[in-house]
Amino acid sequence: MNTTIYKIAPEPLWREAESRGRFEGAPIDLADGFIHFSTRDQAETTARLHFAGQDKLVLVAVDAGLLGDKLVYEPSRGGDLFPHLFAMLELSAVKWVRPLPLGEDGLHRFPDMEA
Repeated sequence: MNTTIYKIAPEPLWREAESRGRFEGAPIDLADGFIHFSTRDQAETTARLHFAGQDKLVLVAVDAGLLGDKLVYEPSRGGDLFPHLFAMLELSAVKWVRPLPLGEDGLHRFPDMEA
């Protein structure tokens, strides 16, 4: 079974990654030594806690099955297991990229994550 994991990223940073053919990480990823991801159930809370009020974001869906043993699920917020990638993200593992706009209430409006 292929599991989809999600990365929230500033759109300009993601567009740079697309031009390079790989995503090396956001500043927090580079500082921590791995790329932070969320599961479907974790993504909205991640947006609320770590990206509150930020506009011009994208939600990136990644096929976790293509990341191999460099993807590790580790305990984080509340003891939940979060996917962490200890490598660059090759864009061949990306399923889709969609805008993550802010609503009038200041919360992000998530796209359909099924497709």
